[in-house]
Amino acid sequence: MDGVLVDNMRIHSEAFGILCGRYGSHNYTGSICHFAGRSNEEILRALFPPEVVERYGWQALSDEKEAIYRELYAAQIKPAKGLVAFLKQLTENGIRCAVGSSACRHNVDFVFERCGIGQYFSAVVSSDIVTRCKPDPEIYLKAAGALQLEPAECVVFEDAAAGIEAGCRAGMKVVALATSLSHEELVAAGASLVIDDFMQIDLERLGRL
Repeated sequence: MDGVLVDNMRIHSEAFGILCGRYGSHNYTGSICHFAGRSNEEILRALFPPEVVERYGWQALSDEKEAIYRELYAAQIKPAKGLVAFLKQLTENGIRCAVGSSACRHNVDFVFERCGIGQYFSAVVSSDIVTRCKPDPEIYLKAAGALQLEPAECVVFEDAAAGIEAGCRAGMKVVALATSLSHEELVAAGASLVIDDFMQIDLERLGRL
């Protein structure tokens, strides 16, 4: 979802920066693009000393960060370029879609509501209902199961190296959006196809993967 349905990694980076300022983390570089696709627990344990995570709890810190993110993004959120037209095309041709995201369900619902795209998705697999986040393939395997499809029948849309690895390990083709990383980095991570936005993809091109 993040960096795919919405181009929001800058907002996530800003929210983590605010959180780090509140709790005195000195490990923050100003961007979390290198953490994209990974769980908040993993990110927070990398950003904060163990004693801070132990004192406040990673889940409480995560909830606070996501509340900051939603407050920052609420006034400017919009679907990724070309996304709605592409989702309509998929729906009209009977192709089912699922969200497989390392984000919490609250953030998925936030994007659905604010962008008006929830009706295009038959299933949601968020970090709340998996035991292992990306680059583990669990999220995408559960999404395929929810759609009653074999992994090889599915195509993943990703923007992060961890997500591309998860899709490949799940046995799926991966289309990467160059919102967080360069074309070269996405190809090196294993993407079958790299696009700049959803204006560059349609059913015919999808079928050639």
